[in-house]
Amino acid sequence: MSLPLASLLVLASVLLGGLAYRHRDEVLDGLRMVSPRDDAALRTDGGERPDERRSDGGHRTDGGDAHDARADESAPDGGRTQQIIGAIYGREHKTSKPYGLMRWVTSVDHKDIGILYLLFGLAAGLWGATDAMMIRTELFTPSTDVWDADTYNALFTTHGLTMLFFFVTPVFTGLANYFLPLLIDADDMAFPRINAIAFWLLPPSIVLVRAGLLTEVLAKAIDAVGPRIEFLYALEPPTPGWTLYTPLTTGLANPQVDLLILGLHLSGLATVMGAINIIVTIFTERGDDVSWSNMDIFSWSLLTTSGIILFAFPILGSALLMLLLDRNFGTTFFAVEAGGAILWQHLFWFFGHPEVYILVLPAFGLTSQILPKFSGRRLFGFKFIVYSTLAIAVLSFGVWAHHMFATGIDPRLRASFMVVTLAIAVPSAVKTFNWMATLWNGNVRLEAPMQFLLGGIGLFVVGGVTGIFLASIPVDLVLHGTYYVVAHFHFIVVGIIAFSMFAASYYWYPLFTGRMYDKRLATLHSILSIGGVLVTFMPLFLVGLMGLPRRSAQYPAEFTLLQQIATVGAFVLALGVGVWLFNMVNSFRTGPVIRDPDPWNLKESGQFSREWQWFERRLSSDLTSSTKLLGDGGTVIDEDGAPGSETQTDTEKSETPETEAADDTDASTP
Repeated sequence: MSLPLASLLVLASVLLGGLAYRHRDEVLDGLRMVSPRDDAALRTDGGERPDERRSDGGHRTDGGDAHDARADESAPDGGRTQQIIGAIYGREHKTSKPYGLMRWVTSVDHKDIGILYLLFGLAAGLWGATDAMMIRTELFTPSTDVWDADTYNALFTTHGLTMLFFFVTPVFTGLANYFLPLLIDADDMAFPRINAIAFWLLPPSIVLVRAGLLTEVLAKAIDAVGPRIEFLYALEPPTPGWTLYTPLTTGLANPQVDLLILGLHLSGLATVMGAINIIVTIFTERGDDVSWSNMDIFSWSLLTTSGIILFAFPILGSALLMLLLDRNFGTTFFAVEAGGAILWQHLFWFFGHPEVYILVLPAFGLTSQILPKFSGRRLFGFKFIVYSTLAIAVLSFGVWAHHMFATGIDPRLRASFMVVTLAIAVPSAVKTFNWMATLWNGNVRLEAPMQFLLGGIGLFVVGGVTGIFLASIPVDLVLHGTYYVVAHFHFIVVGIIAFSMFAASYYWYPLFTGRMYDKRLATLHSILSIGGVLVTFMPLFLVGLMGLPRRSAQYPAEFTLLQQIATVGAFVLALGVGVWLFNMVNSFRTGPVIRDPDPWNLKESGQFSREWQWFERRLSSDLTSSTKLLGDGGTVIDEDGAPGSETQTDTEKSETPETEAADDTDASTP
């Protein structure tokens, strides 16, 4: 009963949160009706309101005070309306951001938190990728002559958990935080402080999950210069595998496993908090001109993904707590005598397969969002892509047992799960055909984002078709424990998921940084990445068909050549990531400054979307006023003028009626 109850409590919290926030908006609307300064429209949490984004002066774009003298004179008492609203709620808020480290530690601005998520996800991804490179290094030779078997098992465990929980999910959450309010014309996320709390739960989570390695490195560093500290050696890197199967996990004496369980539970809480925030934001914070029918596809994908999170992560949290109790308090939830090993697999995969779609649906959304921009055409079949996204969300909870075909479950159950697994391929195929139709007869431009999207779609087709084979019970019984499954999964995870992230990083790089990346390095990166995936994982299909078991540090000598080819491909992938990192950092320092708010020529095809309109207003306020924009969206006062000045500049005077008409047309573009 506890599992349905958890889901019901989550749903109730979302509904209550939405009602409470709607009531708060009604109260604030009433306050603004009697406000001595109607055009202020300031939030009490320091965020920015949509009309602030539309203003060219007088307010900071990050919600801070632009120090306009008229703001102080507008209130009868010489104070600011912001203070009036704050006093009504029993508190007073500062809206200007601090500088330096305190800005990032205390910020509740959605753009700052989005950047924090992205930087955290990047760091975790590089850490997890290092695990993968160490795994491939060991597999270069048939015997365990680089690392020992325990180290290999620990790398296998932490690689999977790090990439799933601390890389992919935080990166997509970061993109959601930064762009969702811009895309739906909201002032900020619905719950800015909960948004910040959700992020700051992640650093201690990853420390708990990987504490065994951290304490071991610290202990060895201290041993090199001083006395041996025994308790630092008590925690060892966990070795049960990323699926944490029982009874192996319950029988390990390593106390690091308990910390790992707590860390995963904490990260799950953070993910659920972020999902609730996204859902409430979309339901209650959309602008007046954003309806369900014209909301962008990326926002639809984020909404659907968040819904899956609300139902899937409470199951994982409950299972982890039961596992923790079994390990430390003598409970018998997963006792072997009572079939506990199979129970754990049911609970884990009831979360685990929806988790696959939690990872891939935002990637689908990014592909659908960016692909039309470089095709010169609108997205083909927008409604069908939305419906297919919703269908995947529903069907994802009916396929978990295809991971358990080899466990001896009832053949009738296996048949039903096979049918649903085959059925869930249909909405994924709908997306693929719609992407192809969008490209058909379009004005395709092979910029870096498009290169990664096309490569990702091709790799996804390979990963998806091989998944259809695994959905067949007889085929799965033969291939389930082999490298074939590893290749299938990574063609999707490294293919369309990672590639959509790279595409987004190039597509929105001018908006993030105000500069343009090196296009030649970006093309080199795409070539290395696409080639690296093919060289790394195609051989694994072959060794899987030849029957080589996965999850082992040793293998027979006849598989050496194919394993070495895969290892070389992994290093090619790593080289591509290095090129990307250098391009991002170096272009941030020395890349060409963006002067045109439409660097991708989106106005020509009528796809100048809301986030680029926001970027255009930001550039316009920089060019047409005497105010200079800071990197955080704030302002500094020029010697020749003050922020908020209404003095008409030469640029404004020279504005033509044609330009104004074009602006009106762009503003109506969804």
